Amino acid sequence: MAGKPRVRDMHKRLTVFLVITLIAGLAVASDGGTRSDLTPKDLKRVLSVTAPTSDFSKPENFEQLPGGAGTVKKRVNQDIFSFSSANISFEQEAEFKLGNALFRKLWVSSPASTEASDGLGPLFNARGCQNCHLKDGRGHTPSGNGDDAVSMFLRLSIPPRDAADRAALAAGAKVIEEPTYGGQLQDFAIQGIKPEGKMVISYADDPVTLGDGTVVTLRRPTYSVSDLAYGPLADDVLLSPRVAPPMIGLGLLEQVPQEDILSKVDPDDRDGDGISGRPNMILDAVSGQRALGRFGWKAGAASIRAQSADAFAGDIGISTPLVMKPHGDCTAAEAECLAAPTGEQARLGPSEAPDPVLDLVTFYSQNLGVPQRRDVGGPAVLRGKQAFYSANCTACHTPKYVTSRKAPIEAHKFQLIWPYTDLLLHDMGEGLADNRPEGDADGYEWKTPPLWGIGLTATVSGHTEFLHDGRARTLTEAILWHGGEAQKSRDAFANMPKSQRDDLIAFLESL
Repeated sequence: MAGKPRVRDMHKRLTVFLVITLIAGLAVASDGGTRSDLTPKDLKRVLSVTAPTSDFSKPENFEQLPGGAGTVKKRVNQDIFSFSSANISFEQEAEFKLGNALFRKLWVSSPASTEASDGLGPLFNARGCQNCHLKDGRGHTPSGNGDDAVSMFLRLSIPPRDAADRAALAAGAKVIEEPTYGGQLQDFAIQGIKPEGKMVISYADDPVTLGDGTVVTLRRPTYSVSDLAYGPLADDVLLSPRVAPPMIGLGLLEQVPQEDILSKVDPDDRDGDGISGRPNMILDAVSGQRALGRFGWKAGAASIRAQSADAFAGDIGISTPLVMKPHGDCTAAEAECLAAPTGEQARLGPSEAPDPVLDLVTFYSQNLGVPQRRDVGGPAVLRGKQAFYSANCTACHTPKYVTSRKAPIEAHKFQLIWPYTDLLLHDMGEGLADNRPEGDADGYEWKTPPLWGIGLTATVSGHTEFLHDGRARTLTEAILWHGGEAQKSRDAFANMPKSQRDDLIAFLESL
């Protein structure tokens, strides 16, 4: 797209180099697929099972079980995202419940009589994980009725200004944080400390006329910050709004073989299909090595453990063995924040949330099950599935994978799953651009989000707000916001007759 920064070309070259390095030495199948965990016989079987279908007259085998053997088959209600995978052991179920208790736990400020629960903040966005991931589902925009943006926040950063900043990025820093306010705007604080400020959102109507004359009004957001407590933001600050994503199926996504993901990388669009997926190669805090980013809206975390530790520090202000930041996102410009007491206690461990806290929350996050699909064989759903395929939505929303035989958790091994994501970065066009790079992701790119469970958003979360900032109030609006690499698919949807659009939405609502 014209006008993009030249750094994108450097990112592409780095991506090609890293991908070649990562797949070097792996056994490559004749069709380009690679799996280091499979025998040739199993590889042939997996390639057959995961091949795109061309028969839309009936459901595919096991399509109603998006989470494989771990698929949740409970009665659908507001709690349907909060059950464990169906195939974990009895002993693991106990571990899952302990993790759930810690996920729901409300932290308090230090010092406190509840020593195992203090350390909140001093600046924070939420008092517990569940506050953002409501019912383990999707966050939402502020209601405008005095509702604080607990499950939505603003990421902050600045472009690199000097050689030191550029060296930090080259060494693995994902962003250069805003000098005064850090990496995230904190809209809450403990007693005696001022919150950093408030996110302000304004919307403008943006009518779109579809091929049959139907007019759909999109809402175009503009973001700013008010009530700044510690001085002005940097003139070159980059703002990126984020709503909390759903938690289901994360452990299965962690076990999608890296080779399967990288086999879809095409940064220069050599096949000419307009799709240029790229990986976000992140310095992983767990391994200390560059690794494939899978989690977060821009694939900024390589593992669930790393993502959880970052959230503890950035959202709640709680240190863990992986991210030792007892003052959370406080900066040198926020002296009162840095002077506040922390919850670190030597007798409990070297952080505010010492292991096994992070271990248990990670296990919980890895084992939230994916609900069974509904009406998978309904005529409208099958027609909608065919429309989804014909519009080439599957070029990014890859329907299915078979997880690794080497998965460390037995329940995740060799499962046929249906997440509808390629876990790669894609240019989504000017309309969705936040203009804020993160790791290898540029300001136009977002990771393809998984679609499993998307039809249960209203049931679980009580709303139908989609995309990274919740701007889309319906699935139709979400599709119409697609641009860049997804422009052709978006236009195909916009030009469908109403009956076909309705079928495609019915398919999505069945996921």
